[in-house]
Amino acid sequence: MMSLRRSMLLTMTAAALAIGHWPAFAAPKAADPIAAFDTDNDGTLDLMEVKKAASALFAKLDRDHEGTVDKRELAGRLSAKELAAADPDHDGTLTLDEYLAVVEQRFKAADPDSDGTLDAKELHSKAGQALLRLLK
Repeated sequence: MMSLRRSMLLTMTAAALAIGHWPAFAAPKAADPIAAFDTDNDGTLDLMEVKKAASALFAKLDRDHEGTVDKRELAGRLSAKELAAADPDHDGTLTLDEYLAVVEQRFKAADPDSDGTLDAKELHSKAGQALLRLLK
């Protein structure tokens, strides 16, 4: 015979599943990119902060420590076409400087008011999301 406690737990579980609410297993909220990368705590990201974050990610992606990242190491952060456009020597890899050049292009695209900083609204734009793929 099922214990009262187990019966109540199963009833609560079924109810939570039925209404689509299961707080214990809720998907974690995405980390706030401004909080994650805003080293001067001004509530925005400037190009220096973005390049610092991109450089740190580049170091993680460069698992073989050759000083370059290839398509596999980039793990979908750039399409094949974007990688080819960012690769001036056409060797199929990006150096840190080449990667940061792409980051800077995307930063400028995400900064339509050209004030040199990105706020939450700008980061939520399509261009801002493209930039964030190069930082996370």
